Amino acid sequence: WPHHLTIARLVARALRLNRNAVLEISAVAEHQGRYRLSYLAALLLAPQPAILVASPAVQSQLLLSDIPCFRDWTRASKPIYQSTEWPGEYTSGLLLLTPEEWLTDIWSSAPHYPQDWPIIVDQASHIESWARDALKVSIGAQDWDQLMWAYPQLSDRIRDIRAALTQKIFQHPSNPYNAVQLDESKKLLLLSLQTELGFHAPQQSPTHWQRFWAGLKTKDDHSWIDLDRETGQFQVVTAPTHLLRKLSQLFESRATVMMGSSFGLEPEAYKFRQALKLEEATYVHFAADRNTEAIQIYLPDRIPMPNTKEFQGVLLDRLKTLIFQQSLDQGDEPSGPWVIIVDDTPLKAQVASQLASVLGSRVIVESTELPQRGILISGWSFWLQQHGNVPSPQALLIATLPIPSPENPKVAARIDQYKRQRLDWFRLYLLPTTVQTLQKAIAPIRNQDTFVTIYDNRLLHRSYGSQILNALSPYARVENPDFLENGKLRR
Repeated sequence: WPHHLTIARLVARALRLNRNAVLEISAVAEHQGRYRLSYLAALLLAPQPAILVASPAVQSQLLLSDIPCFRDWTRASKPIYQSTEWPGEYTSGLLLLTPEEWLTDIWSSAPHYPQDWPIIVDQASHIESWARDALKVSIGAQDWDQLMWAYPQLSDRIRDIRAALTQKIFQHPSNPYNAVQLDESKKLLLLSLQTELGFHAPQQSPTHWQRFWAGLKTKDDHSWIDLDRETGQFQVVTAPTHLLRKLSQLFESRATVMMGSSFGLEPEAYKFRQALKLEEATYVHFAADRNTEAIQIYLPDRIPMPNTKEFQGVLLDRLKTLIFQQSLDQGDEPSGPWVIIVDDTPLKAQVASQLASVLGSRVIVESTELPQRGILISGWSFWLQQHGNVPSPQALLIATLPIPSPENPKVAARIDQYKRQRLDWFRLYLLPTTVQTLQKAIAPIRNQDTFVTIYDNRLLHRSYGSQILNALSPYARVENPDFLENGKLRR
């Protein structure tokens, strides 16, 4: 990776001068992870203690591979601790924390880890979703039991309200998201329960319930209900909507280095830095390498919009034409699988059924066990989680953009929160989420001989389409579907 020395110097400077930095890398660089040796060099050779916030998977890679190699090369002897082994604040060294450990500790009433050590946050574009996961409160079956234990004299009333809430929840028709919105009638039931308990002994409520009711009343929180129809169980969830401002308080008294990809669509990650009060931080963008990370994208025109009834038929015809032609060109020649990303559940089933009727067992739905020349039908979530267990695909065919659906109760709850505050929910929530998902989905195949086709005409006929395409750079747009020669990508 060509930027090791530059990043090592920037991180070392931040540690030495107690200065902040936001370092943005490409989605491919984040996926491959080679940049981590850059900040390790600064962290392990600098005399200052520091905290590195990284996911469990990244920590495992660092501890099992990168750090041993670096120590062999440099003889660096700085102590390294994970959270469970940290001996205390009087110890220097490098402390590794997961996002959950860091956020849970720093928002506790008595933080355990140092508040003034410099901090490096890897994959920092996820920081808001990490914080939302850390602060969300879920009320499930065990919590209802604990509430009845705390108020034995009101257990019948608690049971009645729970039964009424259960009836309201399961009256909703099933949906692919296994969730429903917490509408006003359900919310009033829960708040009436709090009022009744408050008349008796408000301080008796379990801590978890107190946090839940506080979130339910907070204007900035959004709420929904996750449910399991087979077991009849449900969880009521409340979570903060806007967190970057709250997170900014965590970096006021320490040097902070944010590293990651996709900090937003604005130049120099301006909104991200502004929200975290890092406007004065050093910002450097390490762009994607056009020689190794460029992809070729085919954007077929004259396809109906995804929200029209004609879209499904045209999509199926286009998929069959392309795949069948490719099968004829290749014959029995071994090749990588084709991956078709369809997130809509009924459409996914229809695509799988139509292709399997002709191609048989070559068509597999969301499984990593693929036959030779297999065709994987997948949703976004499966592909993002399992792409490392799938052979390098020959083609990635995307039915529609991963714009979060307002039909998803969790998404609808967040949109409602933006609307209540008169904020542009599409530009601030849906569009950045779409771009981040696309970047991460395409990153694993950028240095492969994989071609990408996107059948969503909103890329060509909506004002935001150009922003999405710019975020996918570097790419070359292929104008005709005959860009395959003898089953291989034309170069």
